[in-house]
Amino acid sequence: MPTVKIKFAKTTKKVKIKEKNFLGILEPNKIKVDLINEEAIKRALDHPIGSKKLSEIVKPKEKVVIITSDITRPMPSKVVLPLVIDALKESGVKEEKIEIILALGSHRKHTLEEKKYIVGETIFKSQIKITDSDMENCVRLGICNHGTPVDVFRPVVEADRVICLGNIDYHYFAGYSGGIKAIMPGVSSWEAIQANHSNMVKKEAYAGNLTTNPVRLDIDQVSEFIQVDFLVNVILDAKKDVVKVVAGDVIKAHREGCQLLDGLYGVTIKEKADIVITSPGGFPKDINLYQSQKALDNSKHAVKARGIIILVASAMEGFGEEHFKEWMISKTPDEMIQSIEENFILGGHKAAAIARILKKNQIFFVSDLPDDLVISIGFSPFSSVDAAIKESIKALGEDSKIYVIPTGGSVLPISV
Repeated sequence: MPTVKIKFAKTTKKVKIKEKNFLGILEPNKIKVDLINEEAIKRALDHPIGSKKLSEIVKPKEKVVIITSDITRPMPSKVVLPLVIDALKESGVKEEKIEIILALGSHRKHTLEEKKYIVGETIFKSQIKITDSDMENCVRLGICNHGTPVDVFRPVVEADRVICLGNIDYHYFAGYSGGIKAIMPGVSSWEAIQANHSNMVKKEAYAGNLTTNPVRLDIDQVSEFIQVDFLVNVILDAKKDVVKVVAGDVIKAHREGCQLLDGLYGVTIKEKADIVITSPGGFPKDINLYQSQKALDNSKHAVKARGIIILVASAMEGFGEEHFKEWMISKTPDEMIQSIEENFILGGHKAAAIARILKKNQIFFVSDLPDDLVISIGFSPFSSVDAAIKESIKALGEDSKIYVIPTGGSVLPISV
């Protein structure tokens, strides 16, 4: 009987599946990895793509902002930041001239402990300023081709140099994360984020699409309104080690990073399963339902119509966004889909994405949320993965086939 380990918050759950039901594990492809973590980052900084080295770009007295991800993202900022700051110091920049901005987008503010966790204790205790972005304190720089306003957090606009950090994953409507997404939506206004995300209803807005994706085209056009001087994007493996890094030009380096991601996480399948067991990949990807949705969206590509998705995610902080919560609790799937098409609401967009899955599949949910709450959003609650599997097979038949996607927030199943 195959046993698969799945991460749940900061723990691990073991999943046992009968041989006759087991269709396989959809996991990252095997790629050549010669350097990891700090060594991989150092190499990328020494060999930037389409750009000079960071130490050759920044001048000693310039004010530098470094934008990096918030607590909901798996970006290992505490590993990347020290090396970036070393490069700045090499060019003569003092700590008091550096500000680290945590890109909240529309997410909540951080606690002091969370800030320390993100940047690491040494940087936290240094003279470097650490700031949460603020949607209410933005400067309008222009309008993108698709009508999205370019509203950027004032300290970013007023800096002499802007550096963007992030990790690259598949994104269910922006195509890929990373790149200048650190600015749009990372440090943008509510109006700008909502306008950009409203393009998700268009058919070209899907995971893995860059060239015709209206959401990503808007994001990348932001580079015409504000100069990003340097990019560092990482790709993580299932253990959260940095296995690939791109640095340099915000567009050129990002594009190369997306190709590297395809080689690692684009997984081809010859058939779809009756049942898919998926996890976002543990903390922080399953910190709330808002973030866990990404694993759901990726897994829909591997399950048959009228099949069952077993989502294994703690969601210890609940929904993660108020509009998302309101829609999930108060609207039917049909109402959510109709509402997002008629009047886009940020937060509601993720509820509508889940609604589209609920129209085709049942969602069994193994989480830390109360059963009555899970039932209220149209999911079926289960206390264990084994119980969810047993009920799924009972519903769909003894010969039902099962895929397991332990890192559902990263792996994109591609039918061939």
